[in-house]
Amino acid sequence: MSDHEYGGNDDLSLPKATVQKIVSEILPPSTGVSFTKEARDLLIECCVEFITLVSSEANEISEKEAKKTIACDHITKALDTLGFGDYVPAVLEAAAQHKETQRVREKRGNKFEDSGMTMEQLFELQQKEFEEAKKKQSGEA
Repeated sequence: MSDHEYGGNDDLSLPKATVQKIVSEILPPSTGVSFTKEARDLLIECCVEFITLVSSEANEISEKEAKKTIACDHITKALDTLGFGDYVPAVLEAAAQHKETQRVREKRGNKFEDSGMTMEQLFELQQKEFEEAKKKQSGEA
């Protein structure tokens, strides 16, 4: 399958620093195994190709269901169809974690909105609390 079929992958990539961080977590220096920049770049290319493949299959599945948005269910079906069914539990777990993170963020956002204070007032309050924390830390309070 060529890049042309997907509209060209030339401009698609993943952040090198993030990929390097993940690789370093999996292969810490203490293991004695190193990972060259060329290997990292190849890994990025493989990841982009995998994401493109799964996305394309999920898009076909969503179109067959007359949906305009690719849902988590389409991704899991695509993984199964492509022979990556073993990844489905991890994908579902990651989706649940993401959903929970979003719920917490929304709750936090509403807390500020529900305070009845303007952003300027909230900023001033934050600055006062920072000053009090500085004083407390330096032993002035």
